[in-house]
Amino acid sequence: MTEGTGNFIISEADPDYPGWNTWVLADPDCYNSFLGRMIVRRGGDGVGENIARVRMFPERKHRNLGDAVHGGTMMGFIDCSLFAAMRVLDLGPSGYAVTLELQTHFLGAARMDEPLEAQVEVTRETGRFLFMRGLVVQGQDGQDNMSSFTAIVKKAPRQKTDLQ
Repeated sequence: MTEGTGNFIISEADPDYPGWNTWVLADPDCYNSFLGRMIVRRGGDGVGENIARVRMFPERKHRNLGDAVHGGTMMGFIDCSLFAAMRVLDLGPSGYAVTLELQTHFLGAARMDEPLEAQVEVTRETGRFLFMRGLVVQGQDGQDNMSSFTAIVKKAPRQKTDLQ
């Protein structure tokens, strides 16, 4: 899966996680690369097919002074997961989409030694906007809620073609 003509994203089957795809930016100098390795999939493991799942693997650079995942890292991960969800859920190109609003509620201190998973769903789609919500979970079977969020994303403008 690649991102339209912009080639923003490179994604292929992840060899370590069957059923998951890698989520790699073509430009390693973008902010998203700070988050490190990420993988994506649609549903699975008891999660509905209407839910995009995005995982990151916390590294030492993501910690706060309390040796938990820094809140800024969590919010950055949530923001990036919105755009990964757009692609996983086949909602069009995400490269030039824009986050208009992101409301986050921290529910627990995310541990450094376990992957974080954002589970993102679209609650409404209009011609120009996506209304999204989700949870960031951690632990075996995602039983520990680390944060909840809602967001509004303005879709990327349509690409002009020779016919327009």
